[in-house]
Amino acid sequence: MTDDLLHSLNDQQRQAVTAGGGPILVLAGPGSGKTGVLTRRIAYLIRAVGVRPWQIMAVTFTNKAAAEMRQRVQALVQDERLYGFQIGTFHSTCARILRVEADYTPYTKDFLIYDTDDQLSVIGRAMDDLDLDPKRNSPRAILNAISSAKNELILPHQYQSVDLFTEIVARVYPRYQRLLEQSNALDFDDLLVQMVLALRSSDMLREKYQQRFEYVLVDEFQDTNSAQYQLVKLFGAPQNNVFAVGDEDQSIYAFRGADYRNVARFRKDFPDAQVILLEQNYRSTQTILDVARAVIDKNTNRTVKKLFTTRKDTLPILVHEAWDDEQEARFVADQIDLLRLKHGYRYSDFAIIYRTNGQSRALEATFVHRALPYTIYGDVSFYKRREVKDVLAYLRLVSNPNDRVSFERVINVPKRGLGEKSIRDLFRWLDQEQISLLNGLERLTEGDAPPLAARALKPLAEFALMLRGWRSQAQTGQLLALFDTILAEVGYRLYLRESSDTPQEAQTREDNVDALRATLQTADERQMSLQDYMIEATLMQDAADTRTNEGERVTLMTMHAAKGLEFPVVFITGVEEGILPHFRSLEEPNGIEEERRLFYVGITRAKDRLILTYAFRRGLYGSSSVQERSKFLLDIPPQLIDAPPGTLRTDQGAAQFSSMTRWDGGMGRLKDDLARGSASSGRVIPFPRQDAARATQFRAGMNVFHEAFGQGKVIESRIDGEDEIVTVAFVDRKFGIKKLSLAYAKLTVLQ
Repeated sequence: MTDDLLHSLNDQQRQAVTAGGGPILVLAGPGSGKTGVLTRRIAYLIRAVGVRPWQIMAVTFTNKAAAEMRQRVQALVQDERLYGFQIGTFHSTCARILRVEADYTPYTKDFLIYDTDDQLSVIGRAMDDLDLDPKRNSPRAILNAISSAKNELILPHQYQSVDLFTEIVARVYPRYQRLLEQSNALDFDDLLVQMVLALRSSDMLREKYQQRFEYVLVDEFQDTNSAQYQLVKLFGAPQNNVFAVGDEDQSIYAFRGADYRNVARFRKDFPDAQVILLEQNYRSTQTILDVARAVIDKNTNRTVKKLFTTRKDTLPILVHEAWDDEQEARFVADQIDLLRLKHGYRYSDFAIIYRTNGQSRALEATFVHRALPYTIYGDVSFYKRREVKDVLAYLRLVSNPNDRVSFERVINVPKRGLGEKSIRDLFRWLDQEQISLLNGLERLTEGDAPPLAARALKPLAEFALMLRGWRSQAQTGQLLALFDTILAEVGYRLYLRESSDTPQEAQTREDNVDALRATLQTADERQMSLQDYMIEATLMQDAADTRTNEGERVTLMTMHAAKGLEFPVVFITGVEEGILPHFRSLEEPNGIEEERRLFYVGITRAKDRLILTYAFRRGLYGSSSVQERSKFLLDIPPQLIDAPPGTLRTDQGAAQFSSMTRWDGGMGRLKDDLARGSASSGRVIPFPRQDAARATQFRAGMNVFHEAFGQGKVIESRIDGEDEIVTVAFVDRKFGIKKLSLAYAKLTVLQ
């Protein structure tokens, strides 16, 4: 009866599909067929166990995944209807139930669901009621803080302030929630919170749905937040037929509230749970899996999975050191041409994965010049991103102050209180007077006012004065200084933070601006004029505008976007300190472990070939600076790496030995290195005992100050002969991470 469900499964998959009742935790390695296991489990419950479709609740994280899962289950059970089968996202499932059970909430069944713009409007009203200035307290930041609190099931009266900002949040949160109730509206987080509260407060309601849903299945369990985890427990009780599928090693969405520790909580809350590991990989070569394991095994608080494959073909991974990001992009393009020629790969077989959005710029520029077809997965081309187009419009207006299109784009970015009517009236006056935009703005500064509303004249005159100053500065030929002046005078970076939905979005947009800034530094080095620079940038914009997604194309994407995808050949670029791991991870608890999981996800996208690259210099965070290759590369056993002499492979033994004095090193690391023969010279250098015995002056986590670089945080400190070498991540990103010798550098500890 169920042979067709089980015949193609391996032993671990079959065990998961046919497991009995009670709590079951399936920890599925990448490429192990977890979606097939989940859908076959549902089909098995219906066909073999006799469970009715309406007694099953299946939850996943996207509507697309839910639709695909429903289709696969329908094909397996050979029933297009599946009456009552509940499958969807957490939010859609809760919204559907709350419509029916609204009497258990403060809302009526015709409640509204507010989107982000609606929520910001309510935040604005709440702040106005409390006499709080939105210019001093970002409404978006407050909304994000409230959202984070709701994800943790912290209600308005439970919210505790710890500093000035959270004190503001503590005042706004209750008023915001009251305004939502008055409008009979819920935000997206309320869908989860109100469902939890309703189930907790009513025994009758809770028993109703616990009796209805005899089996609860959850996909991507490692991405659940606290509210979602509580929903799983509430719906699953008392029979606890909860089937959770996930992998804590692939938890990469902490910035959305996901908590990989829910896997450990599941095991604690359900001590009798069956734990099944899916370790056979159907995607990658054994070398790629061994590299992935070497990286992820350094993380703590995880379940070890011995990934393996039956594939016989295998190649060492390639590690390439480039001079800068431009040379790195050319190397990637060369490799694509070579692999297509020698091995017959198609463009669609290649993926280039990077940590930050702004890294695509150099790659796109090279691909355009080389006429290599590409597509940006889950994003738009660098030169089509809103913030990049904004800044280029400012520069274009400086280059050509009669450019009305650029003027219209930037005159209210950031907002200056000018409406569309004021701009139309200005242009009408220019046409009547038969003068250019530049002449009109100059007359404004001289007091020759056009027939506009008085409230529009002042911001226009102020803008005209700024434009005059920028045009004067442009004559010096220092484009980078001009760029910095424009952004500072208009407050563009503050605007990015205030206009972004999340801190992560704001950071991504600022990274893009900084990536554009690096091109200005390069232009200065090439002694380009502003006009020459704008011609080159316009050509890149035009290439982005005419690019289509049709046909065979190389895929470019961030690591977060790559999850769930696979490609025969994968490049991971920018494997450098400050990028991967990202410098922001140094400020967050468990940040380095999340970065290691990101790298792991990127590695396991590769099926046949994996190529890692890093650059000696990179223009990313607004300037071209010397980079240091990622510490993650040192975790990879040398025998798995193909690298030219003098780069990673020959340096690795010394680097690993040096790491013994680091916070993540120790004698265990040295023993492991020696056991696998990673010292390329084949001999052991005696450990310098007198240095090891000397205590370092600085420790990881210390806040320090440097006269030239400003404030920073110590990452590590080690003794080197008579000197102490301190690695510091500086707050100012143009300095980034630096290694400083205390024999020359003066560092002051900040309390």
